[in-house]
Amino acid sequence: MEKIGIIDLGSNSARLVVVQLFGDGNFMVEDELKESVRLGQDMDRDGFLKPQRVAETIRTLKMFKRLCDASGVERIIAVATAAVRRAKNQRSFLDEIQATCGIRVQVLSEEEEATLVYRGVINSMDVPKGIVLEIGGGSTKIIYYNRRSIINFISLPFGAVTLSDLFSNDGGPKEQTERIEEFFTEQFKKIEWLSEVEPDAQMIGVGGSFRNLYKINRIIRKYPLNIVHNYQFTTEDFLSVYEMVRVLDVEKRKRIRGLSPQRADIMPAALAIIKAFTDYLHIENFTIGGCGLREGIMFNQAIPMTVERPISDVLSYSLNTLVQYYGCNERHVENVVHLSIQLFKQLRVLHKYPRIYLKILKIAASLHDAGLRVRYYNNQMHSRYMILNSSIYGATHKEIVLAAFVAGCHRKEDVSPAEWARFKDIVTDDDLDVVKKLGVLLRIAECLDRSGLGVVKGINCDVLGDSVIMKTELAGDASLEIRQAMAAGAEFKRAFKKNLEIL
Repeated sequence: MEKIGIIDLGSNSARLVVVQLFGDGNFMVEDELKESVRLGQDMDRDGFLKPQRVAETIRTLKMFKRLCDASGVERIIAVATAAVRRAKNQRSFLDEIQATCGIRVQVLSEEEEATLVYRGVINSMDVPKGIVLEIGGGSTKIIYYNRRSIINFISLPFGAVTLSDLFSNDGGPKEQTERIEEFFTEQFKKIEWLSEVEPDAQMIGVGGSFRNLYKINRIIRKYPLNIVHNYQFTTEDFLSVYEMVRVLDVEKRKRIRGLSPQRADIMPAALAIIKAFTDYLHIENFTIGGCGLREGIMFNQAIPMTVERPISDVLSYSLNTLVQYYGCNERHVENVVHLSIQLFKQLRVLHKYPRIYLKILKIAASLHDAGLRVRYYNNQMHSRYMILNSSIYGATHKEIVLAAFVAGCHRKEDVSPAEWARFKDIVTDDDLDVVKKLGVLLRIAECLDRSGLGVVKGINCDVLGDSVIMKTELAGDASLEIRQAMAAGAEFKRAFKKNLEIL
């Protein structure tokens, strides 16, 4: 166990993340602090970091250091990106930080920064081929990858802060964004490999501007799930936000719900970059990634092998982390997942669901007991809530919602119509049948390991006429387990129209 602090000193914001590293390669964020320091502002005039911005950054880093000391942080990893990388007074700035804050800052090269962003994405998303757009305050990075390897990348020396400064005198907000679109389109034309990006590459947006974009759209749509990671955006939805934001002055923008007031002045420039990019590559939809440079550092620190190759099974890694973090009985979880998968596969003739639904069942089975950390009574309801509010990598929002409701059924069939209706924009009425069927399978699997001793090693199911006969493979007395599982007989019959026998 080790607690580390990661400081990301960007051109717009300075961020501190306090991370607990578990001994077996997992980690969890424990605290976070962000300050808008605008380090890259007005740099384009002479290439120097301005005294006011330096002073604000030093003040912020001292605050970060105090929080790290109070939190028991054993090690601080601090990195700086575009603004410091280009600054003519870089050395004196870094020396002042070392002297006044006791923090040594590493200035990342363009390649190092792009690689860390990529590692944050590839180790947290199940997207085999992607084109990543990361918009910072002083630079914009484009990373094209396939088969879990970077094919090409580029870091353009223009970001939301620098572009806002550069085009500040070009008329009103609408005219400025039009100029930025034209400017960036010309930049894209100079990148030869960009025309070679395959049409099936999924666009992934990373960075604070994309997170704010999600927050705005979530409020507009009344989207029920408060998870930015893996949020799906259509270009149509994006354009409606873009047209709303870019015609307003700064004061009116600050009143937009979901938009950080500290980002209101630079948001049109960031959105103009996205508009130019989606137009140039004819992109119809994109995904927002909640993990980037800082998470890339976290993965490298927790699992050093990710420096060489990405995590092979993103979902399993994420679930294992949560099982450990929530203090679940790992042996029991392993048994329930195993039995759930066996039931799913052997009863496919009845439910007819494709293999992709196994992912939903695996999430629910892995975290079905998470709610015990709240309290025993009605723990399935707490498990549902915890799944809906956990960072589960490698799963879509729909899969997370369905898994949460499946876990909520693992003690009894209990789907509140009002609660289900909250997610009507994510799930359909047909999905309710999926939840009930998978919920019964999870309940039976959980009951067959009721003692947590793993006495039921396997199941062989026979579908005979109007009955399903489950023959258990035992390694001890399973009378408790079989008795508990048979109590789900009535729910099994409602779901599958078959009687249940367990031998």
